[in-house]
Amino acid sequence: MPKSIVAALQIGALPGGKAETLEQILSWETAIIESGAALVVMPEALLGGYPKGEGFGTQLGYRLPEGREAYARYFANAIDVPGAETEALAGLSARTGANLVIGVIERAGSTLHCTALYFDPQAGLVAKHRKLMPTGTERLIWGKGDGSTLPVLDTQVGKLGAVICWENMMPLMRTAMYAKGIEVWCAPTVDEREMWQVSMRHIAHEGRCFVVSACQVQASPNELGVEIANWSGDRPLIAGGSVIVGPMGDVLAGPLRGEAGLLTAEIDTEELVRARYDYDVVGHYARPDVFELSVDERAKPGVRFTA
Repeated sequence: MPKSIVAALQIGALPGGKAETLEQILSWETAIIESGAALVVMPEALLGGYPKGEGFGTQLGYRLPEGREAYARYFANAIDVPGAETEALAGLSARTGANLVIGVIERAGSTLHCTALYFDPQAGLVAKHRKLMPTGTERLIWGKGDGSTLPVLDTQVGKLGAVICWENMMPLMRTAMYAKGIEVWCAPTVDEREMWQVSMRHIAHEGRCFVVSACQVQASPNELGVEIANWSGDRPLIAGGSVIVGPMGDVLAGPLRGEAGLLTAEIDTEELVRARYDYDVVGHYARPDVFELSVDERAKPGVRFTA
């Protein structure tokens, strides 16, 4: 059906760790069912956490032992894909009838990835996307994804894909996703800034697609009983800002700030043809005689064994 309800679930990783956070996610089951949402997008690094303000004991040229301990604790709070947590999320998808897109911290050997997982109500865990480029000092703790996890999936709400946080500002990645025919653009994030709202509206308008962005919401350091260097104790660590945008850049719902909540809007993918009448960024408005993008979707494991 071209019409459906989509949602952004604005919550945050809890101090008690992944088990407590998973219980929080599952507690929204009734609200998801009552909303009628066929898609629920959840924030970046929701399961596993976004350790805002943590330095992991790193100075240029050396690492401190306490930083290694901090990383070990963070690694222990990450999840295996597949694993117990993905089984629980698949169950939530099945019971609610909603496709889920959720940000997690994924263990891969001894490396961590910031990953978006896709769940289908019938098939469970169906795909994942690993963040291609961690931002700034995220590179201390997260590995880089490769072109093998850039899916756009046929779902009950349309052609669905996920781009994580500042990947959304990579023009060539956006072009690749547009070329895959994306209709519902999912943007898990922890970016609370007003500029993020501008980016979401720009992407919806540029790609002539619907955008569902889910941001974490976190209390202030004072409320959490912690101290964060160079951050006001009264300022929320992450203030939210989840938003749903239409294909002409019009805000359909949100932004939701400063509180947890399930943000919803009805979308109609039949609007996309009309929206692209005068601007199809990878179609009649492209100039392939001048510009060409090559995307390498091969997995790059680093070590290959040939028998």
